[in-house]
Amino acid sequence: MATFHFDLVSPEKLAFSGEVDQVDIPGLEGDFGVLAGHAPVVAAVRPGILTITTGGTHEKVIVLGGLAEMSGSGLTVLADVATSIADVDRAQFAETIAEMEAKLAEKEGSELDHAIERLDHFKSIQIELNATAMH
Repeated sequence: MATFHFDLVSPEKLAFSGEVDQVDIPGLEGDFGVLAGHAPVVAAVRPGILTITTGGTHEKVIVLGGLAEMSGSGLTVLADVATSIADVDRAQFAETIAEMEAKLAEKEGSELDHAIERLDHFKSIQIELNATAMH
């Protein structure tokens, strides 16, 4: 399988840099996979789990929004936050979701819509975390 260069960058660090077989990205318009030779594209990244595939291994990284750009030089994802699933404190993550739910009552209109959407993304991530913990 042909490989391509991939960089995952967050404000804190360069989370990943190297040659990969495939990257699956949680896009705002829907999840999408990138392989070598993918057409140039710029896409918004929603909160979710990004999967990096290299040599048959899959590395899962939680991203909380950002931007993905595929060009002739490879794929770059500029993530607001990028944390390996292995490094996630599941109890803290569940507490964050509970706090988000408690704050919903304080919001209204489009602010409420945005908060519900973000909460849904976090709950989707939590489901994936729980499924990963079982395997």
